[in-house]
Amino acid sequence: MSEMIKNRYMIVSRLGEGGMADVYLAVDTLLNREVAVKVLRGELSSDAVSLLRFKREANAVSTLNHRNIVEIYDVGEEEGKHFIVMELVRGKTLKQLISQRGAMDKEEALVIMKQLIAAVMEAHRNNIIHRDIKPQNVLVKDDGTVKITDFGIALAQDAMQLTQTDAVMGSVHYLAPECARGEAASSQSDVYSLGIVLYELLRGEVPFTGDAPVQIAIKHMREEVPSIREFNPTLPQSLENIIIKATAKNKNLRYKSVKEMGDDLQSCLSPNRVKEAKIVLADDGMDSSTIVIDQVSAAEPVTESKSPIATILAALGISGIIIALAFAVISMFSPGPIDDRYTNVPDLTGLNYAQAKLALEEKGLSLSNNVLYSLTEDIPSGQIISFSPAEGTRVEKGSLVTITISEGIYFIVGNYTGKTLEEVRALLSGTRITIRSENEPSATVTPGTIIRQELLLAGDRLDPRRSYEIKLVVASYVEWVIPPSIIGMRIDEASRMIENMGLKVTLSRLSTEGLSEEELEKIVYNVVTTVSPGVGSLYIQFENSSIILYYY
Repeated sequence: MSEMIKNRYMIVSRLGEGGMADVYLAVDTLLNREVAVKVLRGELSSDAVSLLRFKREANAVSTLNHRNIVEIYDVGEEEGKHFIVMELVRGKTLKQLISQRGAMDKEEALVIMKQLIAAVMEAHRNNIIHRDIKPQNVLVKDDGTVKITDFGIALAQDAMQLTQTDAVMGSVHYLAPECARGEAASSQSDVYSLGIVLYELLRGEVPFTGDAPVQIAIKHMREEVPSIREFNPTLPQSLENIIIKATAKNKNLRYKSVKEMGDDLQSCLSPNRVKEAKIVLADDGMDSSTIVIDQVSAAEPVTESKSPIATILAALGISGIIIALAFAVISMFSPGPIDDRYTNVPDLTGLNYAQAKLALEEKGLSLSNNVLYSLTEDIPSGQIISFSPAEGTRVEKGSLVTITISEGIYFIVGNYTGKTLEEVRALLSGTRITIRSENEPSATVTPGTIIRQELLLAGDRLDPRRSYEIKLVVASYVEWVIPPSIIGMRIDEASRMIENMGLKVTLSRLSTEGLSEEELEKIVYNVVTTVSPGVGSLYIQFENSSIILYYY
């Protein structure tokens, strides 16, 4: 390949390589900007299927204009080399970010997911299904902006098919069950992949792993995605519910669209969803007897003359053949019948560790050493709260089951407003909660009554083994130091000022009887002449006391 493409794009260095193409850093000498150039590998330029897939990527993305989708600038061919010129994104792939940092905070994960969903919504609005959504195909800029790339197996819903079924499969770790069975991908297949990505952001790893792609594909079809809250109990149930619904095996139980999933994400951390219950999807009973082994296109049809071994090797090889296999073909990998290799997970709810271990061993399963513990609202200490995989899940014998055991029952803080200190002390006796009280004058609340609580609020769930402190603000009598400025104030203004402070006032009109003419001339009427208690005194508002204002 020459150093200059189309007398415009000067190649600087190689950035990376993919399954079909090499990617280079280049400079657009016309616009004086850095770009990324994806060049189809030479041996594939003569392959009709590969060439069509490469062109399809360019055609698919060139119609999209969105801040979260890598922009296509130019498409062309020179000396038999087909290329795509695209936006250069400085940063890392989302997969690299997850590998470096592990599980992300829920707020950061949602920031990323909302951008991904916005991008996929734009693609779906243009009738383009990505079909290979995974962190490896997401670029993260230094400012946190994410961009989806690699629409190499994306398919416009109204486009010509590459093969009769065009069962192109994305990376198996993010593969929707229907695609694993060889069904055509739909917008809901992208929803499933987004659900797996959300799980990986919050967990730091994918939900299903295996020694071979076929094993992972089977798990996507048959096993429920592990509970993310078993890994991190602080995550809200509303967030786990999104993963559950996005990754439903049955498309009818899944989000109908990416927009519907996005709308749910927008509100999942809202206060009104704090107590949301875990959703339970009905058993879909879907047939999982047929799967697709690998992501590739058919250069030639699969014929019955090929042996099962040859078929599988071809599926996993470079030639890129899409193969739908019957489940009994898969059975060749096992020494015995399929039914002997698999069993159902028993119900472990309410059992203790020893009982669960025995129940699993009877089924040929093992108890994971990674035992989780959590406080509960009503399950006694030592009993199993939950386990994964779920009851009834069909798994291979020897598989590990992870359990979560109750550490005890939460102490739930009550609403102590309106009670007295003595009442609350009685309620909290026997706990490790220390009471700190503070008086606050109140004209509306009976003295000795709790106005509010701080540090610990009603509904807070506490570990009964830890020490806590609660602050109780108690109503007290209103106090006031009578100021000198009250003398000479108009009687109505002084009275209103005192009452606004929650104090009682009594007006006492002085008699002018017996005063001389000279004294009468000096009187200023309707102003405070004296006050009781006197100026500078500390007045406490008891039930039957009042401040007396004297005036003429």
